Amino acid sequence: MLLHRRDPDKRMFRFYRLRFQPLLWGGTALVREWGGIGSPGRLRDDHHPNDQAAIAAAARLERSKRRRGYA
Repeated sequence: MLLHRRDPDKRMFRFYRLRFQPLLWGGTALVREWGGIGSPGRLRDDHHPNDQAAIAAAARLERSKRRRGYA
């Protein structure tokens, strides 16, 4: 999932990406990447015991970002 936030008046051009990655010994990682559009961004991965937990965490993050103006 890729979200953008653009506000030319504030010179704000940001992105937020969420993706899932299976872990070698079971479980799922929720990989988050964020930063300015055109830059490599920062990465963070959160490990979850199963797909359902990772999907629930991604849904919470998506709601939070949409409240902050990401689309």
